[in-house]
Amino acid sequence: MPCEWPQKVHQATRLALPLERFSSYTPVAMDKTFVTAREDRPGEAWLSRFIAGRAEAERWYFGQAASPTPTAKDCRAALLQYMPELVPYYEHACALVGDDEVAHRMLSHYRPAPERYGCSQAVWLGKEGPALVRNFDYPPDIVSDRFEMTAWSRLRVISKAQRPWGGCVDGMTEEGLVASVTLGGSRTQGVGFSIILMIRYILETCHQVNQAVEALCRIPVALSQNVTVLDRSGRYATLFLGPRQRLIISRLKACTNHQRTARPSSSSMARQLIAQQALEDPSTSLSRLTDLFLLPPLYSRRGSHPTLYTAVYRPVEGRVDYVWPGKRWSQRFEDFREGEYTHIYG
Repeated sequence: MPCEWPQKVHQATRLALPLERFSSYTPVAMDKTFVTAREDRPGEAWLSRFIAGRAEAERWYFGQAASPTPTAKDCRAALLQYMPELVPYYEHACALVGDDEVAHRMLSHYRPAPERYGCSQAVWLGKEGPALVRNFDYPPDIVSDRFEMTAWSRLRVISKAQRPWGGCVDGMTEEGLVASVTLGGSRTQGVGFSIILMIRYILETCHQVNQAVEALCRIPVALSQNVTVLDRSGRYATLFLGPRQRLIISRLKACTNHQRTARPSSSSMARQLIAQQALEDPSTSLSRLTDLFLLPPLYSRRGSHPTLYTAVYRPVEGRVDYVWPGKRWSQRFEDFREGEYTHIYG
């Protein structure tokens, strides 16, 4: 599908939105423990986690009802066609789980079921930048607890890992390429891959923004998704991807959960508007932008899918800060520390 570089940057519609309506919620106390771990490549420890989370992985992949298609053979062929560099790692994971057709299909990330949750992200190019700030909003009970440093190939990658193998919702390479994803707002399903494996792919194989953009242009995506990529030089792009639609590459610095091709929710519009206004305000700093991501409407306290964490990627320093209200957890490639943190939501 051809890529479209728009002549004009896609801007959020300037609406006077009553922000208080997006900050109301019913407090629900819950906690989640996150871990930081180094695992160069998936092995027996990964296999134990896969077995323990097998039921949730099947719900993610199949949705409401299991289907006999695509077959494991179809999945491997698609992976070989579009992301051949990942095939040796995929085959290693398949060997670990054994002769299990269903598992092999899930591990391919090919043609997963639709899902819908919200996230926000913004590119910062001012003092202390470049940086990418993102909120990840998702049901706590089904999201992975792992922030990982891996080394599948010669590149080290720090990422927020997600089911069932290889997936990343955001991450950074030691060469300074950063990628993060939000859902695009449509439940249209196509013949393609999960975006979280595509994020893994560009982090493993690309070195600069232009290479990441080229890869995202040629790999079919299963669902409507928005991806922001940034490198240490300050080059960046936000891509609006989706099945059966023209791919759009924009210079938009703030991104939430809508595209031009879909009618946005009021919540997504409010979040994007707030982030854009902050980026345009000359008094904003990276610290103030991060603080803004910890406040409604960008920060969600909804019991079903709260903001699980805020990440601040700083590619020049090789550093990522995972942030919660009252807690900042910093990790670097040269000083990656394993540990855990429990956050109480609601």
